[in-house]
Amino acid sequence: MNLSNLQPAAGATRNEKRVGRGTGSGRGGTSTRGHKGAKSRSGYSKKSGFEGGQMPLQRRIPKFGFKNINRVEYKGINLDVLATLTENGAVTTLDNAFFVSAGLVSKSAKVKILGRGEITKALEVHAHAFSKSAIEAIEKAGGKAVTL
Repeated sequence: MNLSNLQPAAGATRNEKRVGRGTGSGRGGTSTRGHKGAKSRSGYSKKSGFEGGQMPLQRRIPKFGFKNINRVEYKGINLDVLATLTENGAVTTLDNAFFVSAGLVSKSAKVKILGRGEITKALEVHAHAFSKSAIEAIEKAGGKAVTL
């Protein structure tokens, strides 16, 4: 046995279908492509997802999920940011106007104070929402958390 006489096992392969070789072959004429239409022509390739002009599946049912119209978006400000803003100044009351002037939020934004970092000064903080840890830290430092 050598490389020149290797061949597949018996029955493992089929003969190639020879089309377009005359009517006597049984596969002449239309060469097994049927009559007319795009599929009978050369160069035809079906677009993926094409369903013969029927509205394709990916356009029929792309509807899922929803957008909650009542959702409230907050701009989060952490305690460590408040600490850095108040460490050198004599500011003890932090409200929306203060946050806007500091460039942290826009005028129309709702503010939520979050609990990352530590605070040592007694501050009165006015915001639209607070996390539990933020309220604890502010009150532990002797301050007040006022919900707008």
